[in-house]
Parts: sequence; C-alpha cells; structure tokens
Amino acid sequence: MPEDCAFIIDLLIEQRHSKGMTQQELAHAACLTQSVIARLESKKTMPQLDTLLKIVNALGCDLTITSSPH
Repeated sequence: MPEDCAFIIDLLIEQRHSKGMTQQELAHAACLTQSVIARLESKKTMPQLDTLLKIVNALGCDLTITSSPH
C-alpha cells in the first residue's frame, strides 16, 4: 500500500477514536459493513474513492486535495 494512502487511513483511525466511535458505529454511519472498516484500518485493501468519501462524511471530516511542491 502506498505510504500516502496508509497515512490517510491512520488519520481516519485517529478521527474515529477521537469521536469515541467503534468500527461498527462508523460502518453504520457510513452505510458500510464493519468488515469493510476493519479491512481498511488493517491496510489490507486499498479503499475505493466512494468508500473513502462515505467514511470521511460519516466522521464529519473533509477530504482536501492540495498541490505538493515539486
């Protein structure tokens, strides 16, 4: 898994923990299954964009794209 993707997943895990949510609660809020959240958080699978957006929205976060200096 690319390092940037793993970093995003780590941030989502931190957000879930800071909100005191279980994987099951996040899954319910995002209209996903708990196993999808577990696979994502264990970094066993690369998230689809629609899955990522559902999770971000359920956590009340923003997904921001910025340009990186080259």
